[in-house]
Amino acid sequence: MAADTVNLRRRQLLGAAAGAAVLPWLMPRHALANDWPSRPIRIIAAQAPGSSNDSTARAFAEFFSARLKVPVVVENKPGGIGMIAAEAVARAKPDGYTLLCTLHSQLAQAPVLLKKPPIDPSRDLTPVASISTGVGVMVATKGLPASTFKELIALAQKRPVSVGNYGIGSGWQLMVAQLKKLTGAQLDIINYKGTGAMIGDLLAGHIDIGAGSLLGMSGGLASGGLKPLLVISGPRSAKLPGVPTWADEGISDPVFSNLAECNMLLGPAGLPADIVASLAALVRQSVTESEAVRNVREQLGSQDTPLTGEALQRFIGRTWPTYQSMTRTVGLKME
Repeated sequence: MAADTVNLRRRQLLGAAAGAAVLPWLMPRHALANDWPSRPIRIIAAQAPGSSNDSTARAFAEFFSARLKVPVVVENKPGGIGMIAAEAVARAKPDGYTLLCTLHSQLAQAPVLLKKPPIDPSRDLTPVASISTGVGVMVATKGLPASTFKELIALAQKRPVSVGNYGIGSGWQLMVAQLKKLTGAQLDIINYKGTGAMIGDLLAGHIDIGAGSLLGMSGGLASGGLKPLLVISGPRSAKLPGVPTWADEGISDPVFSNLAECNMLLGPAGLPADIVASLAALVRQSVTESEAVRNVREQLGSQDTPLTGEALQRFIGRTWPTYQSMTRTVGLKME
């Protein structure tokens, strides 16, 4: 009997130990999130160092680390219209330790641009917050015989004008396609792998016009090598005095407002709601409490309030279909 009793107790202890080993995986996700964060957090940036995306991710990382009291590191995984970074996050455990910072346009575009996208961004990722990339500006090389938007359209109605595009499927490329449709302008897209190469050709006079963030174009504008023609996203900027917006030029087509760009913070699908809420609150706080975030926003000309929660979902619901329908209309495809 004594031996039987010992064996019984041993089986009971082994069973309890086994139950304890699996118990965390059976617990609700919100219970698992109670000790978050207890180790370093990784933000995977979908663009190369030096981009607005990278700068935003690094500013967030600095603020998050100070507030959460854990290291927050940024890892760049550019390429594949953002899908290399997005897939890495989508495949990660939804525990709040792996996050994505990417251009939201790339998430919108992947399902229609790629023949076999590695993930479905609308299903495999959890949106947390978005923050504007600030003022986007259309520029012309200094030798172009057009110094205003109206002069550009008049010129392009007479002869072809070459247009630099920093990435296939960008909002800028789709805006140009719609502008051609509305005005009959001869605007010929030339694709580049990034803003840097495009700006180099603009400054050299190899192409006529291009567009990008105020931060990216600031050097060429300051040197006089580039002329600002139009604010293509965001409000009028004190840094671009007298430069009009689409609305100022009488162009009210909703395509142009719906192709707004932003940097979006996301986690894997299934990210616990309390972690989503905590991260969203940090993003909102950062615009007033983080010197690094304020500096990036100042350079970009950002004046927006970060979108979170239902407002973020409405933004996605309004803008992603526009990106996708325009891409199908233009017939863009990537392998």
